[in-house]
Amino acid sequence: MEYVYAALILNETGAEINEDNLTNVLDAAEVDVEESRVKALVAALEDVDIEEAVEQAAAVPAGGAAAPAGGAAEGELEEGDDDEAEEEAEAEAEDDGDDEDDEADGEGLGELFG
Repeated sequence: MEYVYAALILNETGAEINEDNLTNVLDAAEVDVEESRVKALVAALEDVDIEEAVEQAAAVPAGGAAAPAGGAAEGELEEGDDDEAEEEAEAEAEDDGDDEDDEADGEGLGELFG
């Protein structure tokens, strides 16, 4: 989560979310930085509107899935699919063999910010 928080700090301050800036924030927080995780997060957030993702995550009840309602517009469904694909790519890149819950992988950006 520290990596995501660092990205949120950069976004809030208006700084570019890149590998150097993310690493600097993590170093300042005395986090043991893994370059592969930094690269994966920067790549996953490349085409993401973080403000919009945070707003969507805030609209989801705690513990609830971010599945679109039956009456959702087609564009909203496609956007959710894009977020899930990016999250899956990040999860694959970050997979370092830990025995963590594999079901949490690929649940979308709402899960990162929620």
